[in-house]
Amino acid sequence: PLLVSGSAEQDFNMTEDPDSSALSSSMSIDKLLPALLECFGIILCGYVAGRANIITPTQAKGLGNFVSKFALPALLFKNMVLLDFGNVIWPFLWSILIAKVSVFFIVCVLTLIVASPESRYSKAGLFSIFATQSNDFALGYPIVEALYQSTYPEYLQYIYLVAPVSLMLLNPIGFAFCEIQKWKNQGNRQQRKLLIMGLVVLQVLKNPIVFMVVIGIIAHFALHQTIPPFMAEFVDGLANSFGGAALFYLGLSMVGQLGKLTRSTVVTLILLITAKLLLMPLICKDMVDLLDNSNTSALNHSSLSNYAFLYGVFPTAPSVAIYAVYYNAELEVVTSGMVISTFLSAPIMYVSAWLLTMRWMDPQLLMNSLQNVSFNISIVSLVALVWTITVMFLSKKFKRLPHMFTVNLFLAQFLTCFGMILWNFVVKEDNFIGQVLTFTLLCTSLYSTYVWPGMLSLSLVLMKSFEDVKVSPSLFVIAGWGVPVLVTAVLLISGEKMPDTIDSAFFYGKPQMICTTVVVALSILLGGSSLVCLNRGSWAHNDQIQEENAAEDLVTEVEPENQTLFEPVTPSGDLNKGTFSYGDHLTETFIHVILMELQQVADRQVPRHVLLCLLLTVSLLANLSSCLWLLLNPVPGRLYLELQFFCAVANYGQGFLSFALFGLDKHLIILPFKKRLYSLWYGKKQEEQTDLPDEVRMTCTQFTKYHKDQCFHDIVKKRRCGKRTKVDCFLGCELVEWLQQVGLAQDHGEAVLYGTRLEQGGVLQHIKQEHSFQDSRLYYLIIPTTNYLT
Repeated sequence: PLLVSGSAEQDFNMTEDPDSSALSSSMSIDKLLPALLECFGIILCGYVAGRANIITPTQAKGLGNFVSKFALPALLFKNMVLLDFGNVIWPFLWSILIAKVSVFFIVCVLTLIVASPESRYSKAGLFSIFATQSNDFALGYPIVEALYQSTYPEYLQYIYLVAPVSLMLLNPIGFAFCEIQKWKNQGNRQQRKLLIMGLVVLQVLKNPIVFMVVIGIIAHFALHQTIPPFMAEFVDGLANSFGGAALFYLGLSMVGQLGKLTRSTVVTLILLITAKLLLMPLICKDMVDLLDNSNTSALNHSSLSNYAFLYGVFPTAPSVAIYAVYYNAELEVVTSGMVISTFLSAPIMYVSAWLLTMRWMDPQLLMNSLQNVSFNISIVSLVALVWTITVMFLSKKFKRLPHMFTVNLFLAQFLTCFGMILWNFVVKEDNFIGQVLTFTLLCTSLYSTYVWPGMLSLSLVLMKSFEDVKVSPSLFVIAGWGVPVLVTAVLLISGEKMPDTIDSAFFYGKPQMICTTVVVALSILLGGSSLVCLNRGSWAHNDQIQEENAAEDLVTEVEPENQTLFEPVTPSGDLNKGTFSYGDHLTETFIHVILMELQQVADRQVPRHVLLCLLLTVSLLANLSSCLWLLLNPVPGRLYLELQFFCAVANYGQGFLSFALFGLDKHLIILPFKKRLYSLWYGKKQEEQTDLPDEVRMTCTQFTKYHKDQCFHDIVKKRRCGKRTKVDCFLGCELVEWLQQVGLAQDHGEAVLYGTRLEQGGVLQHIKQEHSFQDSRLYYLIIPTTNYLT
C-alpha cells in the first residue's frame, strides 16, 4: 500500500531528516552513471564478442580460469594484507552475515519442501548459493567505489570482508547438499558420510579465492599491513587486471543462456530473483537497523543502512554457473537467472542511489507524482482488464473451475482501477461524503485483490486433491468479497480520517496500515502454503510439462505396447472406454471428439493460474514490506519511496499480468488470427492448389507401401486424451529420430523434410490440427486415408 499521510509526509521532507545536513556529502551520484556505463559497456563488449564468435567458448573458459584462479586471488590477497581492521564497524558485518544466512536458510528449506526427491538436495544447495553469492568484485566494487570513495572509503573494504566469509561459510553447506545428491543418485552407496564431508572441505580449501584469503589474513599480521616491495608490483599487476577481464568474461558467459529458459523454469526463476533482489536487500537493511546500535552518529548509521540495501541488490556471481556445471544440475535456471538478475539490478541500484543523494524532496510533489503514476497505470490496466474479462465470457470459461474464481479476481482488479480513477478526481474536492464512498469502493476492491490470490491457490489444491472442489464455490466467493467488506466496514466505523492526505491507502492512518498488514500476511500464508502443496503433487507438475510441450495438455501415455491405432467406438456412444480402431476411417467426427475432450480439461490452465498466483504473491510481499517498513521506522527514509512506487505499479497494474496470461485465448483469438493472416498472405492460390508436387506424392507412396507398418509398430503408442478418449499417436521428434535410424533420412534436416512431405500429403497430421510437422514434442496421428491418393 502507498502508506503516506499528512504526518508521514513530513518524514520525507529532507529538511527534517536527521541525516539531511550532511547527506549531500555521503554519496556521489555523479560518478554512479559513468560507473554503470563502464561496467555494463564492458559486459556488452564481452557478449558481442561471444555472440559473434570472435572469442570461442574454449577461449572464454581460459579467460574465466585466469580471472578466478589468478587475478581475483591476487586482488583478495592484496586487500587482505592492507585491510585496516581498526575502522571496521563489526555490527554491520554481522548484520550482512545474518541476512545472508537467513536468505540461505529460507531458500534451502523451501526448496527441500517443494522439490521432487530426485533432485531435492542439489536444488537446495545451488539455489541457496544463487540467492546469497553476489557479484561483489567485478560489478559491486566499481559501483561502491563510485558512490563512496570520496566520502566513506572504508566502506570499500567491507566487500573484501563479507564475500570471503560467505564463500567459506555458506557455500560449503550448499556443496554438501550437492554431494549428498550425487551420493543418493549413485547405484552403490558405499561412501561414508565422513568421506562426503571430507570431499566438501577439500573442495573448499582447493578454491583459490578461499586459499588466498586465508594466506592474506596471515600475511596481514606477519607483514604489518605492508606488501614487500619486491612483490608489490607483481601483485598489483595481477590485481589490476581483474576488473575489465572479469566484466568481459561475464559478458561472454551470458551468450546463449536465455535460450535455455523454458516454461518449467519460469516459476523457479521468479522465486529466486525475488529472493535475491527483493528479500536480500530488505533483510540486509533491517538487520543493520536492528544490530548497529553502537553507532552514535545518525548520519553514519543511516549511511550504513542504505549501503546494506545497495549491497543486497548486487546480482548473482557467474561462479554459481560453474558450480551448476560441475554438479550437472539446474544449469538452465542458474545461468538464465544470472543474466536476468544482472540486468534487473542496474535500474534498482541507480534509482536507489538517486533517491539517496537527493538533497531535498517536496512531500506534496512526491504525493502528486505517486498519485499520477497510480492514475495513469489504472487507466491502461482498466482497458486490459476489460479485454480479458470479455475473453473469459466469450470463451465461456467463467462457467468452469478455476476460471470462475479467476473472473472474480479480474473483477476486483477492474474495480480497483476504476476506484483509483475516481479517487484522483474526488480527493481534490472538499467533499467528505464523496471521498468516503470512493474510498469504500477502492479499499474493498483492493483488499479483494489481496485475498483472491490465496483463495485461488487453495482452490487449485482442492481440485488437484479431489478432481473437483468439494467446498461450494459460493463459499469461496463469499470469503473473497466478504473479508474485504468486513475489514473496510471496521475501518469506516472505528477509523479516524487523517488530515491533508491524498493517499487512499493511508486515508484512515495507522489502523488502516495494521489491517492491510494482517490481510496481506494471511493471504501470503494461505497462497504460499497452497502453492507448496500444489507443487508437491503430480498434477501441477504434469500440467506444466505438458503445457511446455506446445499445448499438448492432456495427451498421456497409457499403453505403449498396444499396436492398434483406433479401437471402435462402443455402439451406445459411451466414450468412457471408447477408442478408435485402425481399420476405420478417421472422420471429422472422431477428430472433433478428440479436440473437445482435450479442450475441456485443458481449459483449466493450471500452470497459468499457478504463475498468476505466484506473481501476485510476490506483489503482496512487496506490500507487506512497505507496511512493516513504515510501522517499524518513524522516519522511513528515501529508499521507502522506491518501494512505494513499486507497490503502486503492483497494485494498480495487475491487469497487465491478467491480460498477458489470460487475455489472448488460443482457440478464440490466436488460432483464428493465424489462419486469417495465413489466408491473407497466400491468397486464393493456396486454396486452388489441389495437385501435390511429385516429390510429396512419391514420398507418401514410398512410406505408405514399404515403411508405414514398421513405423507404426516402432513409435506409435496409445495415449489417453483427457478422461474418456484414447488415441494412438507419436511425437514429432520420435519420427525424426526413427527416419534417421532406418535410413530414410541421412541427417536431421532430411528427416524434418521427409516428415513435412508426409504431413503435406495427408499421411500424418497434428492431433489438434494446429501445427505443421516439427521436430518437437508435438503429438501427431497417422491417417489411414490420405489426401495424395485422391
